[in-house]
Amino acid sequence: MREAKLEPDKVSYSAGISACEKSLHRRWALALFSEILEAKVEVDAISYSAVISSWGKGGQWQQALALLSEMREANLEPDVISYNARISACENGGQWQRALALLSEMCEARLEPDIISYNAGISACEKGAQWQRALALLCEVNEAQLEPDAISYNAGMLACEHSGQWQQVLSLLSKAKEAGLDTNANMYATVTNVCEMGGQWQKASSVLDDLLLKVGRCFVE
Repeated sequence: MREAKLEPDKVSYSAGISACEKSLHRRWALALFSEILEAKVEVDAISYSAVISSWGKGGQWQQALALLSEMREANLEPDVISYNARISACENGGQWQRALALLSEMCEARLEPDIISYNAGISACEKGAQWQRALALLCEVNEAQLEPDAISYNAGMLACEHSGQWQQVLSLLSKAKEAGLDTNANMYATVTNVCEMGGQWQKASSVLDDLLLKVGRCFVE
């Protein structure tokens, strides 16, 4: 663009930052964000969200949260995408309390969390060994008239596994099946692990038989 004597605008920068963030080139995303500030080009919410997400993927949750005040100083109100990026940043940084606080803040700001918001919150609870809070968020998903997906159930199962809650893990696997979700090998591994921890070898064996039948059906199909 510059060789053609065209100066990048906020749309150009936003697209570039988003492209770098999605391809996991965090340094380039941050470099472009610094450049847009130095060029005194108006920054939009898309750029902020992409940079927040970049910080989050690098486990830099403090920097991700710090951008919230910067957005407001720029008279930009955070949207669902911005919040999701920050919640994911807290998840990756092991900050489950802050992730839950951001979910509450979304409601206070009259923004409705989507399934991405909840999944990031559930995963944050899983990483913080907060299985009860993870299950509470799964209940909130249903109350919000959203449908939990495989990511939701998998994160909830992992949270329960860490605390040896084999009954809850089996219950979540059953609910995932009832919802018609594609239960994957990771879910079955979680079940067998937690059943082993709880000395429930018969249930582990039953789950493995179920997995073998599932694999067999896939081969037939």
